[in-house]
Amino acid sequence: MTDGSTAPRWWERDTTPGFFLIAATVLSFLLLNSNFGDAIHHLLEDQIAGFSVGVGAGAHPVTLHLIINDGLMVIFFLYVGLELKRETVEGPFKNPREAGLPLAGALGGMAAPALIYLLVAGGDSAFVRGWAIPAATDIAFAIGVISLLGPRVPSGLRLFLLALAIIDDLGAIVVIALFYSTHLVGWALGGAAATFVAMLLLNRAGVRKLWPFWLLGVVLWGFMLVSGVHATIAGVLTALAVPMRRADDSSPLIEAEHALKLWVQFAIMPIFALVNAGVVLHGAGLDTLLHPIALGVALGLVLGKPLGIMAATYAAAAILKQRLPASPAQMLGVAVVAGIGFTMSLFIGNLAFGPGELATPVRFGVLGGSLVSALAGLGLLALFCRGVAPEPDHALARSEDAAEDSGVIQDIDPPAKSG
Repeated sequence: MTDGSTAPRWWERDTTPGFFLIAATVLSFLLLNSNFGDAIHHLLEDQIAGFSVGVGAGAHPVTLHLIINDGLMVIFFLYVGLELKRETVEGPFKNPREAGLPLAGALGGMAAPALIYLLVAGGDSAFVRGWAIPAATDIAFAIGVISLLGPRVPSGLRLFLLALAIIDDLGAIVVIALFYSTHLVGWALGGAAATFVAMLLLNRAGVRKLWPFWLLGVVLWGFMLVSGVHATIAGVLTALAVPMRRADDSSPLIEAEHALKLWVQFAIMPIFALVNAGVVLHGAGLDTLLHPIALGVALGLVLGKPLGIMAATYAAAAILKQRLPASPAQMLGVAVVAGIGFTMSLFIGNLAFGPGELATPVRFGVLGGSLVSALAGLGLLALFCRGVAPEPDHALARSEDAAEDSGVIQDIDPPAKSG
């Protein structure tokens, strides 16, 4: 991490990944609504050289869209899985009491948006499959938004949002595995299970080089791709098998996490947004904006997230007899910011409805709800943190250093590698 008196480099700022995602989204809109729109659609959706993956009814044509969503996104979920394991093994999540408030907030923040979506869009059975779309939080955007206010946001509040978003990602992974897997193939599931067990045995045997885990991770991904369980789960399982520590106390897991961080933030997520965030505006009218899916997703993000997070967090604080990390008004601001679903919501929306005609209301709902949540949350935090004295840079740096020691925030510089 940079020293408290030294300005971080541009790629180290929390806001930078969010700006990259915004740029990719704007470019996606411009390209899809330009003269190149049809060509881009065919480029993404046309089958490549007649190739397919899967068997029988579960076979999928290999397209550029599939390569990005089922290939590149595996690396994103590998990164998320590494982060989750680190937080669970050495971070605050190893202590259930310490994890109680963000855990409760995350669960409430998933349940309430799903309920609101079902109340709005669940009347049509064809739309029910999208219930999980507004349940997700985009970590990069959420942290980037509150970082715009700098040290005026209490560090405890920032850490609460970060922990909540990490647990939220774990919830999204479980949802994808349980509810968005179709046409299961027994032999492929068996191969995936055997490969995962082999990875765990390597860890148990004391193997601390990363390349065997990456090699078996590719094999695991191949089995998952055919099995009917979404291929991104292979990234999470691979992360769970990666060893945490070597004998000299250096960490293969943290080294892997830092090696992936810039690729995920500045390549994989912007590419995903470029391919999935744009909407063809021609022919889209008020009926599209008022589509039950668009309304259900937007209301789930804008209203469901803060209602669920606030109610569950307050209940947990009362039961566990713990203090909230900030004032009720500031907590509300952060809960509204958590309604920024963006990339995770778009990903689940693609799993739920694919790239067909329902993709347009999904994208309108996700982008509209995320935009309102970002602006409203930023406004609330700016208002309610206005009377708070900014933490001096060195004090903020010390609090973040302490958080890094407990596993909440990543170090910028990876630990020295052992010989």
